[in-house]
Amino acid sequence: METKIFSPEQIKAAAIDLAAGELVAFPTETVYGLGADATNELAVKKVYAAKGRPSDNPLIVHVADVATVKKYVAAFPEKAQKLTAAFWPGSLTLILNLKPNAFSKTVTGGLTTAAFRNPKNQVTLDLIRALGRPIVGPSANTSGKPSPTTAQHVNHDLNGKIAGIIDDGPTGVGLESTVLDLSGTTPTILRPGAVTKEAIEQVIGSIENNHHHVTAEEIPKAPGMKYKHYAPNAQVLVVKEPSEFRAAIAWAAKQELPFGVLATDDILGQSSDVRFKYQFSLGDSLTTASQHLFDGLRYFDLLPEVKLILAQGFSKEGLGVAYMNRLEKSAGQQYFTETN
Repeated sequence: METKIFSPEQIKAAAIDLAAGELVAFPTETVYGLGADATNELAVKKVYAAKGRPSDNPLIVHVADVATVKKYVAAFPEKAQKLTAAFWPGSLTLILNLKPNAFSKTVTGGLTTAAFRNPKNQVTLDLIRALGRPIVGPSANTSGKPSPTTAQHVNHDLNGKIAGIIDDGPTGVGLESTVLDLSGTTPTILRPGAVTKEAIEQVIGSIENNHHHVTAEEIPKAPGMKYKHYAPNAQVLVVKEPSEFRAAIAWAAKQELPFGVLATDDILGQSSDVRFKYQFSLGDSLTTASQHLFDGLRYFDLLPEVKLILAQGFSKEGLGVAYMNRLEKSAGQQYFTETN
């Protein structure tokens, strides 16, 4: 199969492929998603095959408006109304209880709930409207690898496996959406993102966090809770504090293994007198670091000689919660310490 690259002006052509049961990758403000008609079970099964994704890992359903969600859910609670008014379109995914047989088990992972998102990208909203049905949209990458933030990342992983990719340039946020479970008695964040716990609580009051890694016997209610995620080929070590980078680089240099440094400009500048060959800039702030984290991890994947990546950590506050959630998973929870 030849994977076509669609421009944003070719939405109708991309929608025709989706309607025919093909897969088309699409842009959002977070990462690129791998789209299929959510009402076509055979098309959705192709998503799992193309990504190599475990079949019990549920998919997020992307919609163009709240009215579409209401067609599928058993109830649309008041908190959902307040949250969609405040954050949709945007980087917030809501898990809601479904009507019986609303979607196939292929979409839900066998659960009675589904996750819904209204992305903040006009190209994709137009695509969903052109299709006339919601689309599933896990990240458009090989399962377990860093999520794609450009069409080129998608093409690298899925060229020849999907019908097309809509290229709308780099994504703005760079980290996947916040996933909030509204299907139980207490709203609970299952995956942190750019919409923070504090921002949500300003709208609906107290909520809980539950970012745990589920067991082999459990079915995850949201992506990223069970399986290996965001991992490049090289081992990642998180450097917790900026003051530790010089020691980390000196230690890595002694290992006689090519290593990369993934950090903000000030860290790279301060460490310039310590010899290291491979580096990738995360920009100048937590915001830019979040935008470029996956891009940086993928950059080092294109350098097979790099066996170790020293990556900058941030405080787990605000957006830092989501950034560290992804970085720690990419590192397998491994941190640099003076005793490494």
